[in-house]
Amino acid sequence: MATKYIIQQLLRWRERLEKESIAVLYGGVSAEREVSLRSGQSIVKALTEEGLNVTGYDVRSLNDLVDVAANHCLVFLALHGRWGEDGQVQAVLQSLGVVFTGSGMAASALAMDKIRTKYVWQGAGLPTPAFYRVNKASLTTLLWSNMPLPAMVKASHEGSSIGLFKVNTLDELKWAVEQALQLDDEVLVEQWVSGREFTFAILASEVLPAIELKTQHDFYDYDAKYVSGDTEYLCPVSLMQSELASMNELVLKAFDVLGAQGIGRIDIMLDEIGQPWLIELNTLPGMTDMSLVPKAAKHYGLSYGELCIAILGQAVDASPLA
Repeated sequence: MATKYIIQQLLRWRERLEKESIAVLYGGVSAEREVSLRSGQSIVKALTEEGLNVTGYDVRSLNDLVDVAANHCLVFLALHGRWGEDGQVQAVLQSLGVVFTGSGMAASALAMDKIRTKYVWQGAGLPTPAFYRVNKASLTTLLWSNMPLPAMVKASHEGSSIGLFKVNTLDELKWAVEQALQLDDEVLVEQWVSGREFTFAILASEVLPAIELKTQHDFYDYDAKYVSGDTEYLCPVSLMQSELASMNELVLKAFDVLGAQGIGRIDIMLDEIGQPWLIELNTLPGMTDMSLVPKAAKHYGLSYGELCIAILGQAVDASPLA
């Protein structure tokens, strides 16, 4: 069973991590700061309860990383959004010779850009909904009538469903694009996919149990994630084994083609005829008590603390610096 690999490594990883002074970086300066604070504080608490030597840092500038590197050789990244998840922090840590969780600089920067992520997936022949790229310069020449409706409008570099709008009419589309352009220089207009919404967590090259998301909202937005209590998280999912195996394979291909490693989460829509569509990759997924990766890990057989150990242990195994 795939679950046995991670579970069997836990003792070895724990013994290795007991020798380390671990830093957890959270906070940051993005629109996802509050989510990051919650993720980071949960991780610090869990690793402390696991008996590890861990210190939390609310980082607000890249200069803070120099102080972190002076005292720690291993970092758990709990930063979300711009600056922390877009390759900048990863680049500095790599240059300072620090081992850190998640993907490296290049894959982090690529995955943070929803538009270029979709270009890579398209180039690899992987299914992702049709889309248009919009920026302020193109607004005056844009053929609005060519845009797909209904559609999802997304700020290209935001996460946690920030700057995300479902639109049904041309007027709604124009308004949503204007709103998203206040958050980002580029906006993704993506064809709406009707169907079932799934998320897949990847850890140490294994796909954790899929979760189906059911919400009263049009889609799994910020309110459905963090505020309302009516979202259903279905695991195990109701899929034929062949369907699930095919989607797991697609998820690993989508993860690998972007050069991602370690931990990540990919969202997929399954349309009404059973075709899966890749939506996006999150290279530093949330780790709050409401987040999806801990939910998947629980069904996989890992406690929250064991999940944190596995994420760190995999990072140490994968790093040439360790």
